[in-house]
Order: sequence, then structure tokens, then C-alpha cells
Amino acid sequence: MALVIIRQDGKIDLWKEALLAQQPGLEVYSYLENHPKDKIEMALVWKHPNGSLADYPNLKLIASSGAGVDFIFEDDTVPENLPITRVVDDMLAKDMSEHVLAVIFSHLKNLDRYRINQTKGIWKPMQYNRISDFTVGIMGLGALGKELATDLVKYGFKVQGWANSKKDIHGVSCFAGESGFSGFLETTQILVCLLPLTNATTGILNKELFKQLPKGAFVINVARGGHLVDEDLLEMLNNDHLSGAGLDVYHQEPLPMEHPFWNHEKIQMTPHYASVSDTSSVVPQILENYDRLQKGSPLLNEVVMDKGY
Repeated sequence: MALVIIRQDGKIDLWKEALLAQQPGLEVYSYLENHPKDKIEMALVWKHPNGSLADYPNLKLIASSGAGVDFIFEDDTVPENLPITRVVDDMLAKDMSEHVLAVIFSHLKNLDRYRINQTKGIWKPMQYNRISDFTVGIMGLGALGKELATDLVKYGFKVQGWANSKKDIHGVSCFAGESGFSGFLETTQILVCLLPLTNATTGILNKELFKQLPKGAFVINVARGGHLVDEDLLEMLNNDHLSGAGLDVYHQEPLPMEHPFWNHEKIQMTPHYASVSDTSSVVPQILENYDRLQKGSPLLNEVVMDKGY
């Protein structure tokens, strides 16, 4: 039994070294080197080239090295009926929470606007806001959403969340399902999207949703670019229904230079780096699943295929 790493971001050697550091003797290969494809039973992947997973006749498990798995479902050449696992990691959740908190505080204290004014040589004091002025609403209350909600409560924010099923988080008003969605949106002044990307959530950040938010609401998308309808966001920013947006994810990455997001003064952009899987934190659960696969034991963090996460 052997493991192959398939990713296109130049980090294969980093992951290979991390795996071998914790389990010397592990038979692990880069998909770019010569390797015995018939021995590969587990693939550790992140945004792999479409079609690359079909090269392994004895593949038994596809393991995402991050929290997301949507890129796997987008590859229609992936062998059917194979289990898929994802990463559930405390450090990943903490990093995401810190990023979102930074974006929220930047918005509250006008730091984003002051930075723009600085480049233009404009001295213009602006009225700032306080934590007590805003209700933050989180779409998606999985591991990442729960961590963020808990941190926001500690800072004194009014926090509410929405998910498919009812959740119970201390200090957080939780809405659930289609029946609770409108009520959640109507009282959310800062909206954070942390949903998994599925058929049901693709394009969910659209004009109809934005219209249900209070005028002047701020939108943060740190989930997937596919959640957002770009044109609808631009329209609602330009007509001043939305006061701004913080974006970390996009339909195409890197974002093409001709995209209007680059030069929009109401949009804060970061290059899909809000929360990145750390090898030292993630590798133990990858190796645990490798061992479980060999023993035929239940896998950690297995994706429910019908849900897509």
C-alpha cells in the first residue's frame, strides 16, 4: 500500500517531508515522479488536475488536505463510490476566526477607507462604530463557523448563525433551514459566509439575498468563490445597499487583472489565504486515516456524499 500527493501549488515536497517526519518508512510519492500507480491506495489531494485520480486502478481513498472538498466533486473523472475525507482542524478554525475578526474590526474602525485615503493624500476623519452597534450573522455553523461565533461572543458582539439544521452555541441566536433564513438575514448587519460549496449553496450570495439584509450591511466571503454572484455584489455596492465587502475567495484564482473587484473602493481583497492547512497540525489525522484504511476501520472526517461535505 502506498500514498500519492497530488496538488499544483508547489507544496508537494513540503507535505511529503511532513508525512515522512512523522512516519519514517511511509511509501509516499509525488504524482509528478515515477511511481508504481498500481500500489497507490490513498491519494492526498488539493485542487488536483482534473483526470489525475483516474490513473490509479487500486485507489481506495481520496483525502483532501484542507477543509474543502468541492474541487473533488467538480472532477467528473473521479472514480465512483470511493470514500472522501476532509480536514477538521482546530488550528485551521482559529486562523479563519482571526482573519474574519480582522476584517470586521477594519470595517468598524474605517481602516479600509483610511488606507485608500492615505494613497490619495486625503485627511478625512470618519465616524467610527462600536462592537455594540452591529449584529454579526454567520452562514454555516460547522467547525469554522462555531469557532468564529464563539470568538465574536467573547468580544461582545451580538451574534447569530444559520445552518441547515438547528445548532446550539452558547450566546448565539441560531436559525435553521429555509424557514429561518429570512429572519436571519433581516437582522444581520455583517454577514459572514462559511458554508460548504454544494449544488444547493452555489450562487447563494446573490441579489435576492443581499436585498434582505439591512441597508448598509457588510458582506464577508471566506468560503468559496462559487458562493458569490459577482455581478450582483457589484450592483448592490454601487447602489449603496451594501456598504462594503471583504473577499478572500473567487471564481478564478488568481483573480484576473481585468476583474472589477481590483479597483473597487468598497471591496477588501485577500488572496485566498485566510486560513491555510498547516502540515504539523493536519498530518496526524492523514496518517491516522492511512492506518485505518489498512485495517478496514471507520475513517475520520468522512464526507457524506449526499450533502457534499
